[in-house]
Amino acid sequence: MKNILLLLGLLAGSLMPAFACTSAVVSGKATPDGRPLLWKHRDTDFLKNHVEYVRGEKYDFIAVVNSADFYQKREAWIGTNSVGFALMNTQSYNLVDMKDDEEERGAANGRAIYRALEVCATVDDFRHFLDTIAKPSQIEANFGVIDAQGGAVMIEVDYYSYKVYDANDPAVAPAGYVARTNFSVSGTHGIGAGVVRYQEAERVLGPMAGSREVTPQRIFNDVARSFHNCVLAIDLKQPPFTGPDASGWFVDQDFIPRSSTSCSVVVQGVKPGECAELTTMWTVLGYPPTGVAVPLWVDEALPEMVKMDASLGTSPLSYWSLRLEERIFCLRAGMGSSRYMHWATLYNEQGQGYMQLLAPVEEGNFRLAGQVLEKWRRNNRADRAEMQALYRRLDNADLWNLYQDLFERESDGE
Repeated sequence: MKNILLLLGLLAGSLMPAFACTSAVVSGKATPDGRPLLWKHRDTDFLKNHVEYVRGEKYDFIAVVNSADFYQKREAWIGTNSVGFALMNTQSYNLVDMKDDEEERGAANGRAIYRALEVCATVDDFRHFLDTIAKPSQIEANFGVIDAQGGAVMIEVDYYSYKVYDANDPAVAPAGYVARTNFSVSGTHGIGAGVVRYQEAERVLGPMAGSREVTPQRIFNDVARSFHNCVLAIDLKQPPFTGPDASGWFVDQDFIPRSSTSCSVVVQGVKPGECAELTTMWTVLGYPPTGVAVPLWVDEALPEMVKMDASLGTSPLSYWSLRLEERIFCLRAGMGSSRYMHWATLYNEQGQGYMQLLAPVEEGNFRLAGQVLEKWRRNNRADRAEMQALYRRLDNADLWNLYQDLFERESDGE
């Protein structure tokens, strides 16, 4: 019987949805500076991601895309455009009753994001976009949207209709935010996915929003890199999981960062009246615990670290983060063993884990970008020369040397 239960457990793990994300849309009421935020933590089969600049039909935009197939499919997964409109999705699994086993859930989700980013300026524009696209739309998603007028909504969309949840409406979002994983509130009750991750996002975001302390940096540190599990009531960052008596291993199950995570992105919008070009897309490419956030703005001269590198098959940041992730998920002991992660390589009581050693780099990125943004906000415009100078400071040899050193360091998990 024990063997049967073990097999069922392994099978359940292998049947988890391939396209699964955690997200939130946050109104200015829940942030210290009054600027809205849009967060997407992406889980996917397409782990190699880069950031693409697109000259759109009406508006130019930058977006996180699949490195493998972007130029064939023209799909985007989170992005922001030149007028401060930002859009992302999480796949929902309880809005559409799939009749055909061969039908792809949410087949048009990525194409819809790409198209909306080039033609929409506001939340109302996006609603009009949804009203006028051909039906059935092949969309099944929770779309998070913010704009330069303070709009901040989550919209649950199926093939024919949609439901809006406004983060600025206290009747809908008392704390000023709306979180979603892979189910929709308006969908069929009792099915869907990501319930435990949703509970974890709510556990962290609720108090943070209540005290108006939601920031991009705190989302990355406290949510995107959370190893707390609400069902098990454990936090891997706390004893006994970090102590000398711990094995160093744990199972990757229902944490927000997972082996299937390809990026985590927070778009920080602007306050009404501010220049839309100040909208900042804070981007972690790869596995967030082994990645670092960099600030990006809608400009064709993106830093090389986030752009497609043909020799790597993805962006340098994605490439190096995923190489370190391989050292975390390194157990090769038969079926299901890939679910084990060597936690001590990522985080340990000596402070020498990958996540701990990369943290100061990201802190420095926030500090440097904060100084530049403060000046730009005073002048209410971005300075392109200063933008490029900042990119050069962030994209430096010290970062790549650190990644190389970490990768070459002997791991106890191997």
